[in-house]
Amino acid sequence: MEANMSVVDVVSQIQQLKQSGETMSKKKIKHSHPDLLQNALYYFPSWEHAIQNSESV
Repeated sequence: MEANMSVVDVVSQIQQLKQSGETMSKKKIKHSHPDLLQNALYYFPSWEHAIQNSESV
């Protein structure tokens, strides 16, 4: 699998979803934003890690 988004794009999109009040559960994101989840898992060991990294930026 190759990423089609940069890590900056992934973090930025996670931040935007959180700010808009989107449910951040892996199951919901897999259904509503599968490309985001796939790219996040390319850069981070888990969806939770991706969320944590988006908070520290």
